[in-house]
Amino acid sequence: MTTVTKVKPIWAPSEKRANSSNMSRYLRLVSQDTGLNIEDYNQLYGWSINNIEQFWASIWNLSEIRHSKMYDKVLQGKEIWNSKWFDGAQLNFAENLLRFDIDNTAVIATSESRPRQLIRYNELRVLVAACVAGLRDLGVKRDDRVAAFLPNIPEAIIAMLATTSIGAIWSSCSPDFGFQSVMDRFGQIKPKVLIASDGYVYNGKKFDSISKINQVIDAIDSIEKVILVPLLNDKADSKKSILWNELLTDKSAQLSFEQLPFDHPVYIMYSSGTTGVPKCIVHGAGGTLLQHFKEHYFHTNLTNGDIITYYTTCGWMMWNWLVSSLQIGATIYLHDGSPSHPNLGVLWKAVEEEKISVFGTSPKFLSACQNRRLKPGKEFDLSSLKTILSTGSPLTEPQYGWVYKNVKVDVQLSSITGGTDIISCFALGNPMSPVYPGELQCRGLGMKVECFDDNGHPLDNEVGELVCTAPFPSRPIYFWNDPDKSKYKAAYFEHFLGVWRHGDFVKITDRGTVIVYGRSDATLNPGGIRIGTAEIYAPLESLPEIQDSLVIGQKWEDDIRIVLFVVLSEGQKLNNSLVDKIKKTIKDSATPRHVPAKIIQVTDIPHTINGKKVEIAVTRIVHGIEVPNVDALANPQSLEQFKNIPELANP
Repeated sequence: MTTVTKVKPIWAPSEKRANSSNMSRYLRLVSQDTGLNIEDYNQLYGWSINNIEQFWASIWNLSEIRHSKMYDKVLQGKEIWNSKWFDGAQLNFAENLLRFDIDNTAVIATSESRPRQLIRYNELRVLVAACVAGLRDLGVKRDDRVAAFLPNIPEAIIAMLATTSIGAIWSSCSPDFGFQSVMDRFGQIKPKVLIASDGYVYNGKKFDSISKINQVIDAIDSIEKVILVPLLNDKADSKKSILWNELLTDKSAQLSFEQLPFDHPVYIMYSSGTTGVPKCIVHGAGGTLLQHFKEHYFHTNLTNGDIITYYTTCGWMMWNWLVSSLQIGATIYLHDGSPSHPNLGVLWKAVEEEKISVFGTSPKFLSACQNRRLKPGKEFDLSSLKTILSTGSPLTEPQYGWVYKNVKVDVQLSSITGGTDIISCFALGNPMSPVYPGELQCRGLGMKVECFDDNGHPLDNEVGELVCTAPFPSRPIYFWNDPDKSKYKAAYFEHFLGVWRHGDFVKITDRGTVIVYGRSDATLNPGGIRIGTAEIYAPLESLPEIQDSLVIGQKWEDDIRIVLFVVLSEGQKLNNSLVDKIKKTIKDSATPRHVPAKIIQVTDIPHTINGKKVEIAVTRIVHGIEVPNVDALANPQSLEQFKNIPELANP
């Protein structure tokens, strides 16, 4: 018999809130249809992974997916990498996101570069139809690639929907990417059309993109036309370019949707590129639709009355995830600009003014608010806010406490994990369940997520590798330029033969919650003991002296020693007293093995453009190994300070 660990939740939904949720209604429906007495989420989850075909067929039905031809079979094949889902079905991705021809608001957008915009669902359909006509006039057809180099603005959504209406393939990255990062991505997929803004505004500063765009055009000969979105100027002054409004001239065009197989490619996305040229990950239309519907409708409890936002860029999969909210009929709020301009209250103010109910962010943003001693719950009216989502890195226990003390007492705080590889989540929120500090509420329905030791044996309530052991429809359909799928199989299925190894170091608790300890490729191994980096970051959150940190393992005397780099808050000094305080805090929160052998002050911690710490890049530098593709970092100059550090040459 399983003994449930006694840990107090920091929040639990009221009985009314839990029972009225979409998840609760689904639980009752499954109980009724199967004749089973399913009483809680863990039982529902168990049914979903033991009856995978029946589960995903129910998602097809409940999502009322628009299709011109019904599928013949839900699933063929038992291997994740070559499984075939909903064979025979014909549908269109954009048609399912544009199913509502109503006067409700589809998109609200604010920006540092222009006034607030509001687009209704019926207006969005007109704009997409005009964009489709314009792209067809340029010769865009099924399977062509349309690449976007855009900020988080409505034009990106319109162009993506137009592209996928035609059956062409969409790929995007944000305009703060450097030339080489753009080339490493778009250079591989050879787009026919590039949609780009002439620049962008961030943190009150203007950044011109024209010279970078011209470099890209010169380097990628497949680009036949550039559609320029004018944010800084009102004229087209790059090569091969026309202005956005010139593309959308036919406002009387009728929407048409190319009918395509379930797994027709819809998105090309990219791995981070911090350890080599980014992998081009291709996702299919149907799997993306069903997975996102499940996550929005059930796990996020999203309805057509909600306003949802995620602070993201077009270079992060959370943009793709956010846009799929359209199939629920919800309103999407976009913010183009810095989350701290003119101050860190800008997004909290948006929650108040726009009545946002689902707010997506990152631990980095919450830490910044915490370090500045913000109290958003007192400064802003957050009565509309029902759910906070967080991803990008593990959300620490102190951050949970800060949210419930300073943001809102009655809010569902859901840390989520998954990623670009699956364009969705392995573990995420659940409106029926309590929230435990430091823990993700549940594994996603239909996702057979387990924890393995190094030998591939399942672990129960112990730390190991996050794996998925059964097929799911949002797996990549293939990698670009990988005809025999050798790169695809090597990326996920070689460590544990045939089993998806995601690369996260986790524990699945006896309550069914998930604790993420960091990336397994960044796991520390002092004395042969595996330590997740999050186990060290978490206690540091309680120290106001520390603004940011990064931990690595350094090879030393036939072993590994832990090295902690810290950025201190203004006015602080790394003296013996603070070093002792840091070590004691880590020891008291974890174990003596977690205490760093070296603590070194730096001025900046390297992050990817999406805000993730890059332990591996720093580890390479410390060991004298070159770091490829530093262009993938938001602050590549920060890497210089980790070279030839004298303290790391000494015991």
